[in-house]
Amino acid sequence: MSQSMMDDPQKQENIYKRQFAVRLNIFFFSTFIVFTVLIVRLAILQFVEGPTLKEQEASIATKSVAIPPIRGTIYDASGQKIAYSTSTQSLYFTLDKDYSKPENEPEVQKISKKLEQIFKTYGDPKEAMTQQQIIDAMDIHYRKNYGYTPRRIKSGLTDREIAYFLEHKDDMPGFDIVEESIRHYDTDRVAVQTVGYLKKFNSVIDPKYGLDFYKSKVNETDPQKQYLGNEDVGYDGIEYMFQDQLRGIKGLKTFPVNSKNQISGPMKITPPQKGDDVWLTINKNVQLATQKAIMDQLKYLQTTSNPVVRAPNAKTGFAVAMEVKTGNIVAMASMPDYDSNIWAQGPMSSEQLKEIAPFYPNGTIREVYQSYGSKEESYKHPSSTVLLGSTMKPLSVLIGLNEGLFTTTTTYYDRGFAQFGKAGHETKVNNSHHHAYGPIDPAAAIEHSSNAFMVDMVGKRLYNKYGSKGIEVWDKYMEQFGLGVSTQSGLPGEATGLKEYLHEAKSGSAQSALAFAAFGQQGKYTTLQLAQYVNTLANRGARLKPNLVSKVTDPQGNVVESFGRTVLNTVKFDKSYWDEITTGMNSSVQGFEGFPYDFARKTGTSQQLVGGKLVENGVLIAFAPRKNPVLAVAVVVPEGGFGANSAAPIARKIFDAYDEYVGLTGTPKIKQQTNNASSNSTAAIAASQAGVRKTAGH
Repeated sequence: MSQSMMDDPQKQENIYKRQFAVRLNIFFFSTFIVFTVLIVRLAILQFVEGPTLKEQEASIATKSVAIPPIRGTIYDASGQKIAYSTSTQSLYFTLDKDYSKPENEPEVQKISKKLEQIFKTYGDPKEAMTQQQIIDAMDIHYRKNYGYTPRRIKSGLTDREIAYFLEHKDDMPGFDIVEESIRHYDTDRVAVQTVGYLKKFNSVIDPKYGLDFYKSKVNETDPQKQYLGNEDVGYDGIEYMFQDQLRGIKGLKTFPVNSKNQISGPMKITPPQKGDDVWLTINKNVQLATQKAIMDQLKYLQTTSNPVVRAPNAKTGFAVAMEVKTGNIVAMASMPDYDSNIWAQGPMSSEQLKEIAPFYPNGTIREVYQSYGSKEESYKHPSSTVLLGSTMKPLSVLIGLNEGLFTTTTTYYDRGFAQFGKAGHETKVNNSHHHAYGPIDPAAAIEHSSNAFMVDMVGKRLYNKYGSKGIEVWDKYMEQFGLGVSTQSGLPGEATGLKEYLHEAKSGSAQSALAFAAFGQQGKYTTLQLAQYVNTLANRGARLKPNLVSKVTDPQGNVVESFGRTVLNTVKFDKSYWDEITTGMNSSVQGFEGFPYDFARKTGTSQQLVGGKLVENGVLIAFAPRKNPVLAVAVVVPEGGFGANSAAPIARKIFDAYDEYVGLTGTPKIKQQTNNASSNSTAAIAASQAGVRKTAGH
């Protein structure tokens, strides 16, 4: 800028005016922008975010507590409650310090003594807890819970107890009243392992030991489907299989609070919705008769003075009864059992778990070992999964007939033994007690349980026909009858059995594998697999899915889902083959004296090497009546000796119970007896009235 312009005052004033005008315009423009943004923001707050903020405002002034859903009921086939839930209020205690330290012992004593007095004063006298029981429930030594896990001290609080704890909440830090659902199981112990039990949700999502089904629920976004940490969920059996149907929908308690988080008004409750009900195919009366039959027989085997029958190590028994036409399981017993209500008491100590360990798994579907004092000793005895023994022979004969190895009229001369292997190095297989039966046909080979026939006519001939491929042929037949594959019952943890013939073929030879397999010494299967197998024999080739549930109903009784006969596969054989094996299933058995029906049966005495010694397991398969089968039964008694002595009497009582309460002819005997009694009573009254009229006439 030139010196003359700077010296001119008028020109300087004009420059300043222009600069001021520019600044003023910028100021007004900025102010306009700011007010525009504020107006737009206010509009967004009022019309767009308003409802959300109002909801947040309400949530700040209220607190919500979820109420666990009420679990559906499990019924037996006749409508009797097997498992049901009730809502209750429980007292929980959370450790705020390490009470296991000696310096905290006086406080533990003080708290437990105070609780004991409260329960005596305000609670039900019948449910009063001792001081020691309270200390045990506090679990200060972490035997049952982690340090952070709330301990359930008492459930089923009375109204007076609830009122006391709510009024004295500030005086009893660490104590909370929790509304929860308590599961109750029939005290008669009806199929407890099949029904299953519950555990807390936060204990079944453990990364290492949890169940995948529940791990997937952790990230659930639907509020209604989200699980509560202290919610009881199915962990085994039907309780687990039908978890989604049984669970129900959780409720909500909402109450207003003030700035100090104190309740300031009436509570609003959205009640939980009850889950659907599940109806078992198991009949309680038949089930209880089956359980009692097993326990009575075990006691007899252990204590009888008859040396032929005595079996002191027979400590367990397993049985499954399956309706031939429907596939419905009417009884499934794994004995001994236990009272599953123990799970409702909360977490158990390691000592308690050890005590029931042999009993709570379902031995009819998986391998379970009985307790013999120590783990080492237990492994010296067979598990619940055993070799079939001679119960394999009907299927062996079917395979031989279908493969053209012999015909229904073929005569085999039984010398009491059979041999196989290289000349000079033969392996000899004897019949039981070295019996030699002379000339027999296939049906007689089954009836007399000829090991020699099975080795010579089935095992060796199948090997001669197919060579090492004979193992594959054998395996295919086994699977078609449900042996070595899942029965598809849906029960969690079901085992598929052990195909030992595959291992024998690799380590020994295919010929020896087929020879031993032919008379039942090369495959270990579960009792449920045996039941499906004999049911397939009774159905003449139709393998049915075992049904444990007939229907699911909502709380109003409407059928939500139903289950019926499901054919998994069908084996087509000539009718004469089925006739032949059904005729041969005529073993001599104990306990069936006076049984009013002709029935098909095959006993087995499976021998296996356990802990360096040879043991004999009692096995039996049967169906009745023979010509029009209604019920198929499989029984296993590990270390029970001959199946004819140990397993057969159990089967007889199962058939009797089914006939009594369901009916092998379609009508329960108990109903027939009632009708007969009613008819006799009516006839007696009529006769009496006639006598009165006759007397009056005289």
